Amino acid sequence: MFKKIAIIIIVLTVVVGVAGYIYYQRNIYSKEILRLEIIAKENVELLEEVEYTVRYRNNGNVRLEEPELVFNFPNNAILEEGKSSRIVKKADDLGGVIYPGQEKTFTFKARLVGQEGDIGTAEASLSYRPKNLRARYRSETSFASVIQRVPLNFDIDLPSRVDSGRELKFRLNYFSNIDYPVSNLKVMIDYPREGFEYISSTPRSLEKVEWDVGLLNRSEGGRIEITGMVFGDAGEEKIFRARLGSWIDGEFIVLKEAVRGINIARPSLHITQQINNNPKYVANPGDLLYYEVFFKNIGEEPLTDIFLRLDLVGSAFDFSTIEVPEGDFAPGNNSIIWDSTKVSDLRFLPAQSEGKVEFWVRLKKQWPINTVADKNPEIRSRVFLSQAREEFTNKINSKLALSQKGFFQDGIFGNSGPVPPEVGQTTSYTITWQLENYYNDVRDVKVKAILPQNVSLSSKIFPEEQLDRITFDSVSREIVWNVGDLVFGQGVLSQAPSISFQVNFNPTEDQRGEIAQLISPARIIGQDHWTGEVIQSAASYVDTSLPHDNSVSHEAGIVQ
Repeated sequence: MFKKIAIIIIVLTVVVGVAGYIYYQRNIYSKEILRLEIIAKENVELLEEVEYTVRYRNNGNVRLEEPELVFNFPNNAILEEGKSSRIVKKADDLGGVIYPGQEKTFTFKARLVGQEGDIGTAEASLSYRPKNLRARYRSETSFASVIQRVPLNFDIDLPSRVDSGRELKFRLNYFSNIDYPVSNLKVMIDYPREGFEYISSTPRSLEKVEWDVGLLNRSEGGRIEITGMVFGDAGEEKIFRARLGSWIDGEFIVLKEAVRGINIARPSLHITQQINNNPKYVANPGDLLYYEVFFKNIGEEPLTDIFLRLDLVGSAFDFSTIEVPEGDFAPGNNSIIWDSTKVSDLRFLPAQSEGKVEFWVRLKKQWPINTVADKNPEIRSRVFLSQAREEFTNKINSKLALSQKGFFQDGIFGNSGPVPPEVGQTTSYTITWQLENYYNDVRDVKVKAILPQNVSLSSKIFPEEQLDRITFDSVSREIVWNVGDLVFGQGVLSQAPSISFQVNFNPTEDQRGEIAQLISPARIIGQDHWTGEVIQSAASYVDTSLPHDNSVSHEAGIVQ
């Protein structure tokens, strides 16, 4: 009897287990029934717009309730303004439920940043609860896009060999071919751990290793020039690493990297140059330049039968004025050649001996300017001697031009008094100053002139907003116009700054029968922002003959 009861219990247990298993199999839900995928381009360019299509489909026969879709952009993505890196679509956004067979898509756009080979991974997840079940399920997927091409040019222009202890100038060049503007750009550099001393850079750096480039549009570029000293043993290699990147959400993303090494060469020639007896000469338009190029054999063996070539670079040179006593000028490439047949120091230069060549050339008084690329001009000379090469750069001051004219008929103030002027009576005249600034920004510009004792300044000044900028010292008789700053090309590429003021002339008895001076020669003076030097120019005096006023003849300027 006991055995029969035991058998019955076992059978019931098996039956219940089988029934439960069948019930479980009928009600189990597989999350694989919901298909979730991201569709996008696998290979992209830097900052190319990538469209991510998120698609889901309910392939089962159960309705999915309370769905929620989450999409995460790649970490290295630039989003549309106002967009979050994490987008959540609630049940209301998804229609409340996902019916069997229902399919839906959403699109999200971004631009990827990074170096070539960097991967941006987008992620999506969809959570839901199948009908009649309490448990929530989650389907997840991701998609990786590779930055296959970065249309940015970035390189280090650095010589392959350099002498230890010599000044080194090299450049970081960058240029964009990207159809989309790249913002918040910076350049960073890692110098060799030992053996490099930073001196200066153009433009100025932040902590000697960082430069703010800012925004770069397509077909725009720039250059950073760094000057330093390199030290090391002959044959030693120095490595320079530079990075061009952009700040995104507080993180510096590298877009391009450039690496270049130089070897410390065994020195044999040392080349120096001076212009007008000054190794750091700052030139002025119209200057006559006397070049001296010195070369010294600092090796242990004599040098024989060498030649020296010097290339002149710069639109300011007037090549028609070149004089080379012992060399030949090639106008096609603006080069001067000295060889051993004419220069004895090139024929034989003993160890530790120095030689010299010389020439003269004049700068143009003026040359055209069209765009900002003509700003801050320089003249360069590149010297090639045996295996040695040196480049010397000299800055050029801006050109300030001042025009000083006098009028009786002016259309501004309406002058009065007798013309010709008469002793014992007052005649008023208009003096006009007009300025031109050519090549560089100039700071703190002033125009100065002296009024004779019998000429006084009236209160009439045009334009009126310049009234506070005019001063007059009644003791020194000096009139000063405090112009302020002049930008590159002001008065040449843009409207010329000008001022007009009225003076009153009371001729004296000793001036009868003469043409009298109304104002002395005027001077314009300011500090050149590019060179740091004070520059000036002058304009001729104005007298009562008023050569610029067609209504007044020469005879009408003679005091009666």
